[in-house]
Amino acid sequence: MRGADILDIIIVGGGAAGLATAIFARRAAPSLAVTVLEGARRPGAKILVSGGSRCNVTNTEVTERDFWGGRSTIVRQVLRAFGAADAAAFFAELGVALHEEADGKLFPDSNRSRDVLDALLREAASRGVSLLTNQRVTGVERDERDGGGFRVLTANGDRRARCVVLATGGQSLPKSGSDGAGYGFAGGLGHTIVAATPALTPLRLDEASSIHRALAGVTDQVEIAIWRAGRIDARLRGSIVWTHFGISGPAAMNASRHWLRASLEQADARATMSFCPGLSFADVDSRLVRAALESPRASVGTALSSLVPASVAAAILGSLGVDSSTTLAHLSRHDRRHLARALVEWPLPVAGTRGYNEAEATAGGVALDEIDPRTMESRVCQGLFLVGEVLDVDGRIGGFNFQWAWSTAFVAARGLVLRCVPS
Repeated sequence: MRGADILDIIIVGGGAAGLATAIFARRAAPSLAVTVLEGARRPGAKILVSGGSRCNVTNTEVTERDFWGGRSTIVRQVLRAFGAADAAAFFAELGVALHEEADGKLFPDSNRSRDVLDALLREAASRGVSLLTNQRVTGVERDERDGGGFRVLTANGDRRARCVVLATGGQSLPKSGSDGAGYGFAGGLGHTIVAATPALTPLRLDEASSIHRALAGVTDQVEIAIWRAGRIDARLRGSIVWTHFGISGPAAMNASRHWLRASLEQADARATMSFCPGLSFADVDSRLVRAALESPRASVGTALSSLVPASVAAAILGSLGVDSSTTLAHLSRHDRRHLARALVEWPLPVAGTRGYNEAEATAGGVALDEIDPRTMESRVCQGLFLVGEVLDVDGRIGGFNFQWAWSTAFVAARGLVLRCVPS
């Protein structure tokens, strides 16, 4: 393609993946004309609200096992090209030092997501990236004039480019501008779209059959099991926070995508919770038997409080109809075994989730096997690149989705140079 009105690269979306792709592309090839089109008045809205406005940039250790969706071998190849250590070094170069918190989460030392966004914007500007806001893209089409390329349609007029990068995100946190439009652009160019659902969103529990209201505000360490057609499909261990509507916290939010995917596929989804992660029914039952032998006059409420928080113990016993003051010596075998089963396989009456409005990620998107993991270029539409959340990859809570943004951006920039810079 030739002509002053034809750009080398248009990146649709000015979020984490879009800004990083622009930066890496200009770093690798300063001669490339790179324009980022952002539909909102200000870019990076999701960066600003992430991690409680502190921005969990990445994690100390990131592998393909931290992600769901597309094939793990593809995810692994992308992550190896630009890993967590590379991301930390990148932000150090930008003047954003990181510190480690629980579970390996890395946050900026300032604890300000604004500093992360500002650093990206400064670097993009210093590298000569053209960032245009209030430029809502309405379509991306093939343009066969002058040797081929793309026509990007906006409310402010059309633009032409040799290559297009879809960094449009998914549908999570729609107030940030994520509306799933990228799925339509990719689908129109020949891609398969895996049906989307929220991910990393709190779970709503049925009001009539749950103990959540009595426990609102209590934090607990649990393991949640998601069942499909009578078999366990996923186990998610971690902390939860009981709320007035159900449960939140890492374990609940990680479990949400599995429950929603199973429900989407009409796979007879259900969920259970173990209050004693790592222990089996037999383990818990034997502990209760041993406690009865050692302290027969101890109450069942006291014994249970050695396994779970006292408030949780009281709620469980109340729901089961067991008097907490009953001594272990007078606890029948039937009630003991019923209690042990409840502790490791408590039915979670999931009524739904808090949806995209509170979701931190989207499950589903552009099928990952239609992307070349060496370049992030489409296998079905030459010159089209896809990065970040628009792809069928979603990570667990803890900085993994941001790492996916940085990794895909780096790989895409490498592919863009190969495609756009004459050899």
